[in-house]
Amino acid sequence: MFTASFYAPAYGADINDLKSQIDAKNEEIRKLEEEMRQYKGSIEGAQLLAKTLNAQIAKLNAEIKALNTQIVLTSKKISKKELEIQQLAYEIKNTETAMIERQKAIKGILISLNQSEENTAFEAFLKFWTISDFFTELENIEVLNGKIRENFDKLAGLKIELESKKGSAEVANKDLQNLKNDLVDQKLIQEQGKTEKKSILKATKNQEAEYQKLLKDRQAKKEAFEMELFQFESQLKYELDKSKLPQVGKGVLAWPLDNVFITQYFGKTVDSVRLYRSGTHNGIDLRARNGTPIKSAGPGKVTATGNTDLQFGCYSYGKWILIDHQNGLATLYAHLSIIKVVAGDQIASDQIIGYSGYTGAVEPAGILGAHLHLTVFASSAVTIQRYTSSMNCKNVSIPVANPNAYLDPLLYL
Repeated sequence: MFTASFYAPAYGADINDLKSQIDAKNEEIRKLEEEMRQYKGSIEGAQLLAKTLNAQIAKLNAEIKALNTQIVLTSKKISKKELEIQQLAYEIKNTETAMIERQKAIKGILISLNQSEENTAFEAFLKFWTISDFFTELENIEVLNGKIRENFDKLAGLKIELESKKGSAEVANKDLQNLKNDLVDQKLIQEQGKTEKKSILKATKNQEAEYQKLLKDRQAKKEAFEMELFQFESQLKYELDKSKLPQVGKGVLAWPLDNVFITQYFGKTVDSVRLYRSGTHNGIDLRARNGTPIKSAGPGKVTATGNTDLQFGCYSYGKWILIDHQNGLATLYAHLSIIKVVAGDQIASDQIIGYSGYTGAVEPAGILGAHLHLTVFASSAVTIQRYTSSMNCKNVSIPVANPNAYLDPLLYL
């Protein structure tokens, strides 16, 4: 009579140690995330006060410290993810071993069952001294059949479990690579912050009067280009056909930030009259401290990217991305520190396309303060214009459209 043995995965000291390490990383991550929340509050408060050189430098220092904490946090997340991948590898190995044991058990049962069924019923009957022994053997055969069914069911369950764990391992490896990419970006943004701080100190010679003069000069250049742009766009011929636009409604587009706080609305407002030479604002501004991930407002294709800072003294969009959502709308994201896409890329909804930063009119010198500028266009009207003659922005490229083609983002968000 064959007796089946059953294998249960045994997690030893190694996997228990991994679990302990993962728990420790979770606690470290929790503390760092709390530290990041405290930095966020202090930076947002400092932004409101950054009207002097000392206040601006203090804000930049706080941002650099926050970025350093973010780098440490991401490093911890990478370590945790690596431990989770090791744990999954152990679990996959144990599941595979369990499957082999089940297969061996089934093989043994089949051999035993085959031996029991080789004889005819009459021959089997003659082997036994009593009828009781004969019926006992028949019961044993039935038990073996039951064991086969049980082991096949267990084997099928282990196969499903193995596929699930392998799927989790694939996701974990992708997450690990994304975290490593994030770490590279965060280090670059931190270096940019340090460079911006040095640039301000150099330009102002650490003097308040020079800082105020710098602010005034940049504001004048910003306004000059805004007027140039407004006059150019006003001459473009375009009739808005609303039938080619998606129906107005919430959720047509998604917010490009996880945490939304609007600092400037679309169109003519008290602030737009004060801040913009044209008296109107062609998008909305969203608070976004340096290094905040920026997501696409929906699926689409990257039409173009650019950087107006390539022309010294051109205080405009800075690093920007234009996406055609192929539903009649296009979106512009400006003042980025890093651009993560290139023209022609197909973009998924909610995909990270870049990071906020201090480019264009969002200078560390504080013309407008750190934010993301988001514009929504009627996509049929927007084109990329390379200026060949401009007071301060000669040879830069930016998206342009007739003023009628600028749409209020809040109609679709």
